[in-house]
Amino acid sequence: MPREAPRKNPQDPELAARRSRGPGGIFWRTFFLIAALITASLLVWYQSVRVLERGPRAQQTGQLIVSVVELTRAALINSDPEKRRDLLIDLKQHEGVRIYSLEPDDQTAPLPDQPLLNGIADYVRRQLGESTRISLERNGQAGLWVSFTIDDDAYWIAFDRGRIDAVQRVQWLGWGGVALLLSLIGAAIISSLISLPLSRLAGASVAIGAGLRPAPLPEDGPREIRRANASFNAMVAELERIEADRALLLAGISHDLRTPLTRLRLEVEINHLDEATRGAMSADIEQMDAIIGQFLDYARPAHAQKAQSEIDLDELARDVAASLPPSADVEISIETSPAQSVRGDQTELRRVILNLVENARRYGRSADESSTRIDITVGGAARPFIEVRDHGPGVPATDLERMKRPFTRLDSARGQANGAGLGLAIVQRIAERHRARFDLSNAPGGGLAARLSFDERAHEERGS
Repeated sequence: MPREAPRKNPQDPELAARRSRGPGGIFWRTFFLIAALITASLLVWYQSVRVLERGPRAQQTGQLIVSVVELTRAALINSDPEKRRDLLIDLKQHEGVRIYSLEPDDQTAPLPDQPLLNGIADYVRRQLGESTRISLERNGQAGLWVSFTIDDDAYWIAFDRGRIDAVQRVQWLGWGGVALLLSLIGAAIISSLISLPLSRLAGASVAIGAGLRPAPLPEDGPREIRRANASFNAMVAELERIEADRALLLAGISHDLRTPLTRLRLEVEINHLDEATRGAMSADIEQMDAIIGQFLDYARPAHAQKAQSEIDLDELARDVAASLPPSADVEISIETSPAQSVRGDQTELRRVILNLVENARRYGRSADESSTRIDITVGGAARPFIEVRDHGPGVPATDLERMKRPFTRLDSARGQANGAGLGLAIVQRIAERHRARFDLSNAPGGGLAARLSFDERAHEERGS
Protein backbone atom coordinates (compact mmCIF):
# COMPACT_ATOMS: atom_id res chain seq x y z
CA MET A 1 0.00 0.00 0.00
CA PRO A 2 1.29 3.54 -0.66
CA ARG A 3 2.29 5.19 2.56
CA GLU A 4 1.52 8.63 3.91
CA ALA A 5 3.85 11.38 2.70
CA PRO A 6 6.40 12.27 5.42
CA ARG A 7 6.51 15.84 6.54
CA LYS A 8 9.92 16.76 5.15
CA ASN A 9 10.10 14.32 2.28
CA PRO A 10 11.47 15.99 -0.87
CA GLN A 11 8.54 14.47 -2.77
CA ASP A 12 6.02 16.04 -0.36
CA PRO A 13 3.09 17.40 -2.44
CA GLU A 14 2.98 20.63 -0.41
CA LEU A 15 6.70 21.16 -1.07
CA ALA A 16 6.16 20.42 -4.74
CA ALA A 17 3.30 22.90 -4.81
CA ARG A 18 5.48 25.62 -3.26
CA ARG A 19 8.16 24.92 -5.83
CA SER A 20 5.64 25.22 -8.64
CA ARG A 21 4.77 28.70 -7.33
CA GLY A 22 8.45 29.71 -7.43
CA PRO A 23 10.23 31.50 -10.29
CA GLY A 24 9.12 30.04 -13.59
CA GLY A 25 5.91 28.64 -12.05
CA ILE A 26 2.41 29.28 -13.33
CA PHE A 27 1.72 31.85 -10.58
CA TRP A 28 4.48 34.22 -11.62
CA ARG A 29 3.93 33.65 -15.33
CA THR A 30 0.23 34.46 -14.97
CA PHE A 31 0.97 37.40 -12.67
CA PHE A 32 3.52 38.99 -15.00
CA LEU A 33 1.28 38.40 -18.03
CA ILE A 34 -1.71 40.08 -16.35
CA ALA A 35 0.50 42.85 -14.93
CA ALA A 36 2.00 43.55 -18.36
CA LEU A 37 -1.45 43.62 -19.94
CA ILE A 38 -2.80 45.98 -17.26
CA THR A 39 0.26 48.27 -17.48
CA ALA A 40 -0.02 48.45 -21.27
CA SER A 41 -3.75 49.17 -20.97
CA LEU A 42 -3.13 51.96 -18.45
CA LEU A 43 -0.48 53.54 -20.68
CA VAL A 44 -2.77 53.43 -23.71
CA TRP A 45 -5.65 54.80 -21.64
CA TYR A 46 -3.48 57.58 -20.22
CA GLN A 47 -2.20 58.57 -23.63
CA SER A 48 -5.71 58.48 -25.12
CA VAL A 49 -7.21 60.59 -22.35
CA ARG A 50 -4.27 62.96 -22.50
CA VAL A 51 -4.77 63.54 -26.22
CA LEU A 52 -8.54 63.87 -25.95
CA GLU A 53 -8.31 66.11 -22.89
CA ARG A 54 -5.64 68.40 -24.33
CA GLY A 55 -8.00 70.69 -26.23
CA PRO A 56 -10.52 71.30 -23.41
CA ARG A 57 -7.70 71.73 -20.93
CA ALA A 58 -5.89 74.27 -23.14
CA GLN A 59 -9.14 76.19 -23.53
CA GLN A 60 -9.86 76.09 -19.78
CA THR A 61 -6.36 77.27 -18.90
CA GLY A 62 -6.51 79.95 -21.59
CA GLN A 63 -9.84 81.18 -20.20
CA LEU A 64 -8.30 81.39 -16.75
CA ILE A 65 -5.36 83.44 -18.04
CA VAL A 66 -7.60 85.73 -20.10
CA SER A 67 -9.95 86.24 -17.14
CA VAL A 68 -7.10 87.15 -14.81
CA VAL A 69 -5.58 89.51 -17.37
CA GLU A 70 -8.92 91.23 -18.06
CA LEU A 71 -9.76 91.52 -14.36
CA THR A 72 -6.29 92.84 -13.57
CA ARG A 73 -6.47 95.35 -16.39
CA ALA A 74 -9.94 96.51 -15.27
CA ALA A 75 -8.79 96.76 -11.65
CA LEU A 76 -5.78 98.85 -12.58
CA ILE A 77 -7.78 101.12 -14.88
CA ASN A 78 -10.55 101.73 -12.37
CA SER A 79 -8.47 101.91 -9.21
CA ASP A 80 -7.30 105.07 -7.53
CA PRO A 81 -3.83 105.82 -8.85
CA GLU A 82 -2.64 106.35 -5.29
CA LYS A 83 -3.81 102.84 -4.31
CA ARG A 84 -2.51 100.96 -7.34
CA ARG A 85 0.67 99.99 -5.54
CA ASP A 86 -1.34 98.42 -2.70
CA LEU A 87 -3.52 96.66 -5.28
CA LEU A 88 -0.49 95.15 -7.00
CA ILE A 89 0.89 93.94 -3.65
CA ASP A 90 -2.48 92.36 -2.77
CA LEU A 91 -2.69 90.57 -6.12
CA LYS A 92 0.79 89.17 -5.63
CA GLN A 93 0.18 87.96 -2.07
CA HIS A 94 -3.33 86.52 -2.44
CA GLU A 95 -3.66 85.58 -6.09
CA GLY A 96 -0.05 84.84 -7.01
CA VAL A 97 -0.29 87.41 -9.82
CA ARG A 98 2.66 89.69 -10.40
CA ILE A 99 2.56 92.81 -12.57
CA TYR A 100 5.69 94.29 -14.16
CA SER A 101 6.33 96.97 -16.72
CA LEU A 102 7.28 95.68 -20.14
CA GLU A 103 10.63 97.09 -21.16
CA PRO A 104 12.02 97.01 -24.71
CA ASP A 105 15.18 95.22 -23.53
CA ASP A 106 13.35 92.43 -21.67
CA GLN A 107 14.89 89.04 -22.47
CA THR A 108 12.29 86.33 -23.07
CA ALA A 109 12.45 82.67 -24.09
CA PRO A 110 10.23 81.24 -26.87
CA LEU A 111 7.59 78.72 -25.97
CA PRO A 112 8.69 75.09 -26.36
CA ASP A 113 6.94 73.09 -29.03
CA GLN A 114 4.39 71.42 -26.73
CA PRO A 115 0.80 70.81 -27.86
CA LEU A 116 -0.74 72.01 -24.60
CA LEU A 117 1.26 75.27 -24.42
CA ASN A 118 0.66 75.94 -28.09
CA GLY A 119 -3.08 75.50 -27.57
CA ILE A 120 -3.06 77.87 -24.57
CA ALA A 121 -1.05 80.48 -26.50
CA ASP A 122 -3.39 80.31 -29.51
CA TYR A 123 -6.47 80.79 -27.34
CA VAL A 124 -4.93 83.71 -25.38
CA ARG A 125 -3.87 85.50 -28.59
CA ARG A 126 -7.31 85.07 -30.09
CA GLN A 127 -8.88 86.70 -27.03
CA LEU A 128 -6.29 89.35 -26.18
CA GLY A 129 -4.90 90.09 -29.62
CA GLU A 130 -2.26 88.63 -31.88
CA SER A 131 0.33 91.05 -30.51
CA THR A 132 0.15 89.40 -27.08
CA ARG A 133 3.53 88.03 -26.08
CA ILE A 134 3.71 84.77 -24.12
CA SER A 135 6.88 83.38 -22.61
CA LEU A 136 8.02 80.93 -19.95
CA GLU A 137 10.90 83.13 -18.86
CA ARG A 138 11.61 86.87 -18.52
CA ASN A 139 15.05 88.16 -17.64
CA GLY A 140 15.91 84.82 -16.07
CA GLN A 141 12.73 84.55 -14.00
CA ALA A 142 10.65 81.45 -14.67
CA GLY A 143 6.89 81.53 -14.96
CA LEU A 144 4.16 82.01 -17.51
CA TRP A 145 4.54 85.58 -18.69
CA VAL A 146 1.69 87.23 -20.65
CA SER A 147 1.80 90.81 -21.96
CA PHE A 148 -1.11 93.25 -21.99
CA THR A 149 -1.56 96.98 -22.49
CA ILE A 150 -3.35 99.76 -20.70
CA ASP A 151 -3.66 102.71 -23.05
CA ASP A 152 -0.15 103.09 -24.43
CA ASP A 153 1.63 101.36 -21.55
CA ALA A 154 2.68 97.70 -21.80
CA TYR A 155 2.88 95.35 -18.84
CA TRP A 156 3.78 91.80 -17.99
CA ILE A 157 1.53 89.64 -15.85
CA ALA A 158 3.36 86.62 -14.40
CA PHE A 159 1.59 83.36 -13.47
CA ASP A 160 3.08 80.54 -11.45
CA ARG A 161 3.43 77.58 -13.85
CA GLY A 162 2.65 75.17 -11.05
CA ARG A 163 -0.79 76.72 -10.83
CA ILE A 164 -1.45 75.79 -14.43
CA ASP A 165 -0.09 72.27 -15.02
CA ALA A 166 1.88 70.89 -12.05
CA VAL A 167 -1.20 70.09 -10.02
CA GLN A 168 -2.75 68.27 -12.94
CA ARG A 169 0.44 66.22 -13.51
CA VAL A 170 0.69 65.23 -9.86
CA GLN A 171 -2.95 64.19 -9.86
CA TRP A 172 -2.44 62.08 -12.96
CA LEU A 173 0.59 60.35 -11.46
CA GLY A 174 -1.14 59.82 -8.13
CA TRP A 175 -4.31 58.32 -9.51
CA GLY A 176 -2.38 56.33 -12.09
CA GLY A 177 -0.15 54.87 -9.38
CA VAL A 178 -3.16 53.94 -7.24
CA ALA A 179 -4.87 52.30 -10.22
CA LEU A 180 -1.70 50.37 -11.09
CA LEU A 181 -1.23 49.20 -7.49
CA LEU A 182 -4.82 47.99 -7.22
CA SER A 183 -4.48 46.27 -10.59
CA LEU A 184 -1.32 44.45 -9.49
CA ILE A 185 -3.01 43.31 -6.28
CA GLY A 186 -5.91 42.03 -8.36
CA ALA A 187 -3.46 40.30 -10.72
CA ALA A 188 -1.82 38.56 -7.74
CA ILE A 189 -5.20 37.37 -6.45
CA ILE A 190 -6.28 36.12 -9.87
CA SER A 191 -2.93 34.37 -10.37
CA SER A 192 -3.27 32.66 -6.98
CA LEU A 193 -6.80 31.49 -7.76
CA ILE A 194 -5.53 30.00 -11.02
CA SER A 195 -2.23 28.56 -9.85
CA LEU A 196 -3.10 27.19 -6.41
CA PRO A 197 -5.39 24.34 -7.59
CA LEU A 198 -2.93 23.46 -10.37
CA SER A 199 -0.03 23.57 -7.91
CA ARG A 200 -1.85 21.22 -5.56
CA LEU A 201 -2.63 18.87 -8.43
CA ALA A 202 0.99 18.98 -9.64
CA GLY A 203 2.32 18.30 -6.13
CA ALA A 204 -0.08 15.41 -5.61
CA SER A 205 0.92 13.97 -9.01
CA VAL A 206 4.58 14.14 -8.05
CA ALA A 207 3.79 12.35 -4.80
CA ILE A 208 1.87 9.61 -6.64
CA GLY A 209 4.81 9.17 -9.01
CA ALA A 210 7.09 8.82 -5.98
CA GLY A 211 4.91 6.08 -4.50
CA LEU A 212 3.47 8.27 -1.75
CA ARG A 213 -0.17 8.84 -0.82
CA PRO A 214 -1.09 12.55 -0.87
CA ALA A 215 -4.03 13.99 1.01
CA PRO A 216 -7.27 14.13 -1.03
CA LEU A 217 -7.55 17.26 -3.13
CA PRO A 218 -10.39 19.65 -2.21
CA GLU A 219 -13.34 19.21 -4.53
CA ASP A 220 -14.48 22.83 -4.55
CA GLY A 221 -14.02 25.92 -6.69
CA PRO A 222 -14.83 26.24 -10.42
CA ARG A 223 -16.50 23.34 -12.18
CA GLU A 224 -13.37 22.35 -14.13
CA ILE A 225 -11.21 22.30 -10.99
CA ARG A 226 -13.84 20.25 -9.11
CA ARG A 227 -13.99 17.70 -11.90
CA ALA A 228 -10.20 17.45 -12.20
CA ASN A 229 -9.70 17.02 -8.44
CA ALA A 230 -12.56 14.53 -8.14
CA SER A 231 -11.11 12.48 -11.01
CA PHE A 232 -7.66 12.59 -9.43
CA ASN A 233 -8.98 11.50 -6.03
CA ALA A 234 -10.86 8.64 -7.69
CA MET A 235 -7.68 7.62 -9.51
CA VAL A 236 -5.70 7.59 -6.24
CA ALA A 237 -8.36 5.44 -4.59
CA GLU A 238 -8.30 3.04 -7.52
CA LEU A 239 -4.51 2.81 -7.42
CA GLU A 240 -4.65 2.00 -3.72
CA ARG A 241 -7.19 -0.73 -4.42
CA ILE A 242 -5.03 -2.15 -7.21
CA GLU A 243 -1.98 -2.04 -4.94
CA ALA A 244 -3.84 -3.90 -2.21
CA ASP A 245 -5.06 -6.52 -4.69
CA ARG A 246 -1.53 -6.94 -6.05
CA ALA A 247 -0.08 -7.43 -2.58
CA LEU A 248 -2.74 -10.05 -1.84
CA LEU A 249 -2.15 -11.76 -5.18
CA LEU A 250 1.63 -11.89 -4.69
CA ALA A 251 1.24 -13.26 -1.21
CA GLY A 252 -1.03 -15.98 -2.58
CA ILE A 253 1.39 -16.80 -5.40
CA SER A 254 4.29 -17.03 -2.97
CA HIS A 255 2.37 -19.42 -0.74
CA ASP A 256 0.79 -21.51 -3.50
CA LEU A 257 4.02 -22.01 -5.46
CA ARG A 258 6.51 -22.46 -2.64
CA THR A 259 4.39 -25.07 -0.87
CA PRO A 260 4.63 -27.59 -3.75
CA LEU A 261 8.30 -26.68 -4.19
CA THR A 262 8.88 -27.68 -0.58
CA ARG A 263 7.13 -31.01 -1.22
CA LEU A 264 9.30 -31.55 -4.29
CA ARG A 265 12.42 -31.00 -2.22
CA LEU A 266 11.21 -33.55 0.29
CA GLU A 267 10.41 -36.09 -2.41
CA VAL A 268 13.83 -35.63 -4.00
CA GLU A 269 15.48 -36.28 -0.66
CA ILE A 270 13.48 -39.38 0.31
CA ASN A 271 13.43 -41.08 -3.09
CA HIS A 272 16.28 -43.33 -4.09
CA LEU A 273 17.87 -41.28 -6.84
CA ASP A 274 21.43 -41.22 -7.98
CA GLU A 275 23.48 -38.22 -6.96
CA ALA A 276 23.56 -36.65 -10.43
CA THR A 277 19.77 -36.79 -10.81
CA ARG A 278 19.17 -35.59 -7.26
CA GLY A 279 21.60 -32.69 -7.76
CA ALA A 280 20.00 -31.66 -11.07
CA MET A 281 16.48 -31.77 -9.64
CA SER A 282 17.51 -29.87 -6.53
CA ALA A 283 19.19 -27.23 -8.69
CA ASP A 284 16.04 -26.85 -10.77
CA ILE A 285 13.92 -26.47 -7.64
CA GLU A 286 16.30 -23.87 -6.19
CA GLN A 287 16.27 -21.98 -9.47
CA MET A 288 12.45 -21.92 -9.51
CA ASP A 289 12.42 -20.71 -5.91
CA ALA A 290 14.96 -18.00 -6.73
CA ILE A 291 12.91 -16.83 -9.73
CA ILE A 292 9.80 -16.60 -7.57
CA GLY A 293 11.79 -14.57 -5.05
CA GLN A 294 12.96 -12.24 -7.81
CA PHE A 295 9.41 -11.69 -9.02
CA LEU A 296 8.27 -10.87 -5.49
CA ASP A 297 11.20 -8.51 -4.88
CA TYR A 298 10.61 -6.66 -8.12
CA ALA A 299 6.85 -6.44 -7.60
CA ARG A 300 7.33 -4.68 -4.28
CA PRO A 301 6.43 -0.93 -4.59
CA ALA A 302 9.47 1.01 -5.76
CA HIS A 303 9.33 3.54 -2.92
CA ALA A 304 8.04 1.39 -0.08
CA GLN A 305 10.31 1.86 2.91
CA LYS A 306 11.36 -0.58 5.59
CA ALA A 307 12.91 0.32 8.92
CA GLN A 308 16.24 1.99 8.21
CA SER A 309 19.43 2.00 10.20
CA GLU A 310 22.96 3.29 9.84
CA ILE A 311 24.94 0.93 7.65
CA ASP A 312 28.71 0.76 7.32
CA LEU A 313 29.19 0.09 3.61
CA ASP A 314 32.72 -1.29 3.77
CA GLU A 315 31.76 -3.67 6.56
CA LEU A 316 28.66 -4.75 4.63
CA ALA A 317 30.69 -5.39 1.47
CA ARG A 318 33.25 -7.51 3.30
CA ASP A 319 30.52 -9.44 5.10
CA VAL A 320 28.72 -10.20 1.82
CA ALA A 321 31.96 -11.29 0.15
CA ALA A 322 32.80 -13.55 3.09
CA SER A 323 29.34 -15.14 2.97
CA LEU A 324 29.68 -16.17 -0.68
CA PRO A 325 30.46 -19.88 -1.14
CA PRO A 326 34.04 -20.46 -2.26
CA SER A 327 34.38 -21.16 -5.96
CA ALA A 328 37.41 -22.16 -7.96
CA ASP A 329 36.29 -20.23 -11.03
CA VAL A 330 35.50 -16.90 -9.29
CA GLU A 331 38.08 -14.47 -7.87
CA ILE A 332 36.72 -11.58 -5.75
CA SER A 333 38.84 -8.62 -4.65
CA ILE A 334 37.60 -5.91 -2.28
CA GLU A 335 38.83 -2.33 -1.95
CA THR A 336 37.04 -0.27 0.69
CA SER A 337 37.44 3.08 2.40
CA PRO A 338 36.65 3.37 6.11
CA ALA A 339 33.77 5.39 7.59
CA GLN A 340 31.55 5.09 4.49
CA SER A 341 28.08 4.78 5.98
CA VAL A 342 24.51 5.63 4.94
CA ARG A 343 21.03 5.14 6.29
CA GLY A 344 19.08 2.36 4.63
CA ASP A 345 17.79 -1.16 4.83
CA GLN A 346 20.64 -3.58 5.37
CA THR A 347 18.82 -6.55 3.83
CA GLU A 348 18.12 -4.65 0.62
CA LEU A 349 21.65 -3.28 0.29
CA ARG A 350 22.96 -6.78 0.85
CA ARG A 351 20.68 -7.91 -1.98
CA VAL A 352 22.18 -5.17 -4.20
CA ILE A 353 25.71 -6.48 -3.71
CA LEU A 354 24.60 -10.10 -4.16
CA ASN A 355 22.72 -9.31 -7.37
CA LEU A 356 25.62 -7.35 -8.83
CA VAL A 357 28.12 -10.05 -7.89
CA GLU A 358 25.83 -12.74 -9.35
CA ASN A 359 25.43 -10.73 -12.56
CA ALA A 360 29.21 -10.36 -12.83
CA ARG A 361 29.71 -14.07 -12.09
CA ARG A 362 27.30 -15.11 -14.81
CA TYR A 363 28.36 -12.72 -17.56
CA GLY A 364 31.75 -11.32 -16.61
CA ARG A 365 34.24 -14.01 -17.58
CA SER A 366 36.75 -13.01 -20.19
CA ALA A 367 37.18 -15.39 -23.11
CA ASP A 368 40.91 -15.82 -22.48
CA GLU A 369 40.66 -16.46 -18.73
CA SER A 370 39.69 -19.61 -16.86
CA SER A 371 38.06 -17.74 -13.94
CA THR A 372 35.84 -14.73 -13.42
CA ARG A 373 37.51 -11.75 -11.75
CA ILE A 374 35.18 -9.47 -9.77
CA ASP A 375 36.28 -6.22 -8.11
CA ILE A 376 34.14 -4.71 -5.32
CA THR A 377 34.94 -1.08 -4.44
CA VAL A 378 33.46 1.07 -1.66
CA GLY A 379 34.44 4.74 -1.57
CA GLY A 380 33.36 8.33 -1.83
CA ALA A 381 33.45 11.00 0.87
CA ALA A 382 30.44 13.25 0.28
CA ARG A 383 28.70 10.70 -1.97
CA PRO A 384 29.38 7.13 -0.82
CA PHE A 385 29.19 4.45 -3.50
CA ILE A 386 29.41 0.72 -4.05
CA GLU A 387 30.85 -0.50 -7.35
CA VAL A 388 31.04 -4.05 -8.67
CA ARG A 389 33.14 -4.59 -11.79
CA ASP A 390 33.87 -7.63 -13.90
CA HIS A 391 36.47 -8.13 -16.63
CA GLY A 392 34.24 -9.69 -19.26
CA PRO A 393 33.27 -8.56 -22.75
CA GLY A 394 31.21 -5.60 -21.52
CA VAL A 395 27.94 -4.36 -23.00
CA PRO A 396 27.22 -2.21 -26.09
CA ALA A 397 26.88 1.41 -24.97
CA THR A 398 23.42 1.63 -26.53
CA ASP A 399 22.17 -1.20 -24.30
CA LEU A 400 23.45 0.03 -20.92
CA GLU A 401 20.22 1.75 -19.89
CA ARG A 402 18.07 -1.04 -21.34
CA MET A 403 19.73 -3.56 -19.03
CA LYS A 404 18.05 -1.88 -16.04
CA ARG A 405 14.63 -2.82 -17.40
CA PRO A 406 12.92 -5.98 -16.21
CA PHE A 407 13.30 -9.22 -18.22
CA THR A 408 16.23 -7.84 -20.21
CA ARG A 409 19.02 -10.31 -21.01
CA LEU A 410 21.75 -9.54 -23.52
CA ASP A 411 22.74 -13.19 -23.95
CA SER A 412 24.21 -12.61 -27.39
CA ALA A 413 26.73 -10.21 -25.93
CA ARG A 414 27.31 -11.67 -22.48
CA GLY A 415 26.87 -15.41 -22.87
CA GLN A 416 24.05 -17.75 -21.87
CA ALA A 417 22.88 -18.09 -18.29
CA ASN A 418 19.81 -18.98 -16.32
CA GLY A 419 17.64 -16.29 -14.76
CA ALA A 420 14.54 -14.19 -15.22
CA GLY A 421 16.32 -10.99 -16.20
CA LEU A 422 15.26 -9.17 -13.01
CA GLY A 423 18.56 -8.89 -11.12
CA LEU A 424 19.54 -5.41 -12.31
CA ALA A 425 15.90 -4.24 -12.35
CA ILE A 426 15.69 -5.13 -8.64
CA VAL A 427 18.90 -3.17 -8.01
CA GLN A 428 17.30 -0.18 -9.76
CA ARG A 429 14.20 -0.47 -7.55
CA ILE A 430 16.28 -0.65 -4.38
CA ALA A 431 18.32 2.36 -5.55
CA GLU A 432 15.09 4.35 -5.95
CA ARG A 433 13.96 3.38 -2.46
CA HIS A 434 17.29 4.63 -1.04
CA ARG A 435 17.39 7.82 -3.17
CA ALA A 436 20.53 6.48 -4.80
CA ARG A 437 21.72 6.52 -8.41
CA PHE A 438 22.39 3.26 -10.24
CA ASP A 439 24.77 3.54 -13.21
CA LEU A 440 26.13 0.97 -15.65
CA SER A 441 29.22 1.68 -17.71
CA ASN A 442 31.93 -0.11 -19.61
CA ALA A 443 35.09 0.01 -17.54
CA PRO A 444 38.42 1.06 -19.07
CA GLY A 445 40.28 -2.07 -20.09
CA GLY A 446 37.09 -4.07 -20.53
CA GLY A 447 34.27 -5.33 -18.37
CA LEU A 448 31.07 -3.91 -16.97
CA ALA A 449 31.08 -1.54 -13.94
CA ALA A 450 27.87 -1.29 -11.92
CA ARG A 451 27.84 1.58 -9.39
CA LEU A 452 25.29 2.53 -6.74
CA SER A 453 25.91 6.17 -5.66
CA PHE A 454 24.05 7.48 -2.63
CA ASP A 455 22.56 10.93 -2.46
CA GLU A 456 24.35 13.49 -0.30
CA ARG A 457 21.13 14.03 1.68
CA ALA A 458 20.97 10.34 2.58
CA HIS A 459 24.59 10.56 3.71
CA GLU A 460 23.93 13.69 5.79
CA GLU A 461 20.88 12.14 7.50
CA ARG A 462 22.93 9.44 9.23
CA GLY A 463 22.43 10.95 12.66
CA SER A 464 18.85 12.12 12.18
